[in-house]
Amino acid sequence: MQLDGLDVALLAGLRENPRAGVLELSRTSGVARATVQARVQRMEAEGVVTGYGPDVDVAAAGFGVRAFITLEIAQGGLARATEDLTAVPGILEAYAVTGSGDVMCTVAAESHEGLQETLLAISRSAVVARTTSVVVLSTVVAPRVLPLLRSVPREWPTRANPPR
Repeated sequence: MQLDGLDVALLAGLRENPRAGVLELSRTSGVARATVQARVQRMEAEGVVTGYGPDVDVAAAGFGVRAFITLEIAQGGLARATEDLTAVPGILEAYAVTGSGDVMCTVAAESHEGLQETLLAISRSAVVARTTSVVVLSTVVAPRVLPLLRSVPREWPTRANPPR
């Protein structure tokens, strides 16, 4: 899906105020309510907007130890690794990657002991040959998408006026 300037403005509005309704987005973007509703529904249908749940700070929720874990897995073991990793609650996300490892995980734990338990749970998988972990000391750049979306010049649709 190609995003135009209005789509990015609507995404920014939702990111800055996730509880904003169509009427509020219409007012702040200077575009008709029906246009806003159609655009948001299209972005939802295309999978650009994936949810409206609250962003949760895992450290504030009591899980202050975070780490990145690189896994080397047995040849052909990605499906089994996916199943095994999904069963470990401390794994926040995992990606198949290129490079020296096969899978990269982000994990969180309440303590270093909790992190060790998560590492042991990962190592129990029959397809995990080796793990390498790096503990997060601080966040340098928090997860974000708007700078990327705004980095590409985008036109506004001809029938919609840009916000003032």
